[in-house]
Amino acid sequence: MSYKVTMRNEATKYEAPGHFDVLTTRLHNPEDVNEGTIVNGLSHFLPGGGATASPSKFEMIYYIISGEMTVELYDDNDVPTKYVLHAGDSAHFGKGTKRGCLNTGCETAQMLTIMIKPQA
Repeated sequence: MSYKVTMRNEATKYEAPGHFDVLTTRLHNPEDVNEGTIVNGLSHFLPGGGATASPSKFEMIYYIISGEMTVELYDDNDVPTKYVLHAGDSAHFGKGTKRGCLNTGCETAQMLTIMIKPQA
């Protein structure tokens, strides 16, 4: 058996490439448990904050806890489709999917991110 409990005051701050006007925190990493593959983070996006569009390195899920985030997902022809997500909404996309996001609301948005790293 292997586990890690992260208390709310134990989240680790980090700089996420391509992100702006956001506080990103890491809750869990794969090395926390035996044969782990999940990265779990919680981001706090200020109004106007977001992440530039780029291909995902992993399979990912965005879950909106509070606020509003506009997520752009790009098809194989690099054409974006925009989705305005609110609390309780989520987006799931595969490795290599080009995506970006922007807090288009007027309050700080909290987004839980789950990334599944492929096993080596």
